[in-house]
Amino acid sequence: MPTLPTTALIRAALPADETAWRQLWRGYCDFYKVKLSDEVSNRTWKRILDPDSAVMCIVAEVDGQVYGFANCVVHENTWETQPVCYLEDLFVIPSARGKGIGKALIEWLRNAMRAEGWARLYWMTREENNEAARGLYDQFAQADGFVRYVVRQPR
Repeated sequence: MPTLPTTALIRAALPADETAWRQLWRGYCDFYKVKLSDEVSNRTWKRILDPDSAVMCIVAEVDGQVYGFANCVVHENTWETQPVCYLEDLFVIPSARGKGIGKALIEWLRNAMRAEGWARLYWMTREENNEAARGLYDQFAQADGFVRYVVRQPR
């Protein structure tokens, strides 16, 4: 694999990235031990490509191959006058981890935050996420101590 991140191109996902995104998406879901229906994955990809959707995806490409992605949701909020960006999903293929791709994806979003006027960029991770991932996140901000609660629709 080439030296990273100097040759990593961070860009918006394109229709031609679907196969690579789906492979990475499966890896991401496997990492979190979640099984999503094809309907959910198909809808997510469709929203990524929809310019009117709040969901967006950026990818990290090296020599024509996609090595990672970040799925985000830009949304209004009640604590600021500007929108905020929620980095919902971040994934880099295992063989490319520790080579700057995850950092490049987050840096791209920080630059977009400034350019687009988002009040903040935020994300969550599991407390037990590996040390390398948490170490990367700690380079940008410290965990803020909030505890997440999730209420689901009964099935």
